[in-house]
Amino acid sequence: MKRLLITGVNSYVGNSFEAWLAKGPNNYTIDKISLRDYTWKEKDFTEYDAVVHVAGIAHVSKDPKMEEKYYQVNRNLTIAVAKKAKAEGVGQFIFMSSIIVYGSAGGNNGVIGKATIPTPLDFYGKSKLQAEKGIEPLNDDTFKVTILRPPMIYGKGSKGNYPKLAMAAKKLPVFPDYENQRSMLHIDNLCEFLRLMVDNKESGMFFPQNLEYVKTSEMVKTISEVHGKNMKLVKLFNPILDLIRQRFGIINKVFGNLVYDKKLSFYKSHYQVRDLKDSIILTETNR
Repeated sequence: MKRLLITGVNSYVGNSFEAWLAKGPNNYTIDKISLRDYTWKEKDFTEYDAVVHVAGIAHVSKDPKMEEKYYQVNRNLTIAVAKKAKAEGVGQFIFMSSIIVYGSAGGNNGVIGKATIPTPLDFYGKSKLQAEKGIEPLNDDTFKVTILRPPMIYGKGSKGNYPKLAMAAKKLPVFPDYENQRSMLHIDNLCEFLRLMVDNKESGMFFPQNLEYVKTSEMVKTISEVHGKNMKLVKLFNPILDLIRQRFGIINKVFGNLVYDKKLSFYKSHYQVRDLKDSIILTETNR
C-alpha cells in the first residue's frame, strides 16, 4: 500500500490523479493538503511514501506586480515542501514543472531535444526552473526527486488554451489549414505516467507527452466533428499567419511548432493509454 500526499486541494492534476488511482486496485491511500496558509507546516509527513507536488500558479501573467508571488509560490514553496518531506522521511518528491521552462529554446523548428537548454521567457517559466534547481540537490538514495516537464495538459474540465480552441471549433465555420506540430498531454496519459513514477519510485527528469504530435487545425476539426459540425479547413489565411505568427505570442502558441523529441518521452512501461482522437472524444462528451 502506497501512501501519497497531494499538495493543492483544488488542483486539476491532483484531483484527476486521485480519481485515476481510485479506478484501479486499492493499492493507494491518498491525502490532500492546501498550501494557501502556513498550517501545512504542522502536518506530519512521516506517514507518506511520496509527496506529489502540484500546487502552484499555473497560468501565465505578464503583470509585473505578480512576479514576486510567482517566485514565492512556484519556487520558494516548492523547495520548502521538498525539504520538509525529506527531513520527515518521505521517500519520493514528485514536482510538476512545465515545458514552459524552455521558452523559445526550440528554435524555428520548435523541437526540444536532450541537449536543448531551458531559456524561460517570463517569470512563470523562470520560477518553475528555479524550483527545479532548488530541489534537485535533495535527491539521494533515500529521497528520490522526480521532475516532470509536461507540455500542454488537456482533458474534461481543464483550463488554458484547449477550452478556447474547443469554443472556436464549436462556433467557427472555417479555420486555417496551417502546418504545425505541438506536443500535448491528455490528463489520463499524465495520470498513468504519475502512477508509474510512484510505483517504480523513479528519480530524475521526465518528459511525458501523447504518442502523436498535434496539428492544431486537425485537432480543431476533430473537436468540431465530435459536436456534429462540419468545419472547413482553408489555406486562405496562411500568408497572413506567416507574417504575424512570430510577432504575436498567442498566435504562435496556436500555430507555431513546439514538440519534444519523441525519444525524450519514451518510458519502459506503457503510459499513453489514450490516443488523440479518443482523448478529444472523452474531453468533449460525457463518456
